[in-house]
Amino acid sequence: MKAVALVTGAAGGMGQAIVRRLALDGFRVVAVDRGEAPLLALAGRLRGEGIEIEPRVVDLADEAGIDALIGGLPPLAALVNSAGVFDERPFFDVSQDDFRRMFEVNLIAAASLTQKAAARMAPGAKVVNIASRAYLGARHHAHYVASKAALVGYTRASAMELAERGILVNAIAPGLIDTPMLRALTPERRAAQLALQPTGKAGTPEDIAHAVSFLAGPAMSFITGQVLFVDGGKSLGGSGA
Repeated sequence: MKAVALVTGAAGGMGQAIVRRLALDGFRVVAVDRGEAPLLALAGRLRGEGIEIEPRVVDLADEAGIDALIGGLPPLAALVNSAGVFDERPFFDVSQDDFRRMFEVNLIAAASLTQKAAARMAPGAKVVNIASRAYLGARHHAHYVASKAALVGYTRASAMELAERGILVNAIAPGLIDTPMLRALTPERRAAQLALQPTGKAGTPEDIAHAVSFLAGPAMSFITGQVLFVDGGKSLGGSGA
């Protein structure tokens, strides 16, 4: 019987690559997203490659939906909290509602799902949270930065709490990644972002997927509570964008 990996935000730019990689790694992958059409499109594309996944449409803000999802699956071997939202706003334009939305999706949904999944996980299971290099600080999205910093803090705290159960919890902090979000920027804004990269280029969703594979795989047994930067060296220094 295959080990089960659950990936949220599966229809997103990074989520799709993570789903594909874990399936190729031999997991039975449950791909979760709230958008039915893109999720089914992903399942169809992968089926064309001979890769089968299990798409599940779930709104992670719905606690009953999370309960039904986790209760209907065997104990997870890996949970990847990849679902997230992003928004750019000048500092003085960020409202309380903007903060609430960021924290509800980027932190609370991940924490709720982790708590419910971990209660049934066996020793050796893994949790991987997709944070962001921006948690170190960045301009124009204080609410996003704060939510990802909170996710990193939650990663460290939950790693300590779950160590006695033999569950490893880590985070990945992507930098500038070539996703539809990046391609939607104006050419000028995109060029400005690339100019800040020590490598001079953006990463790929597959770069993130490889990192998830490393942390979520069965061979991993002694890394927990850590943040793995996958950002082409941007976290080494320089002004935030």
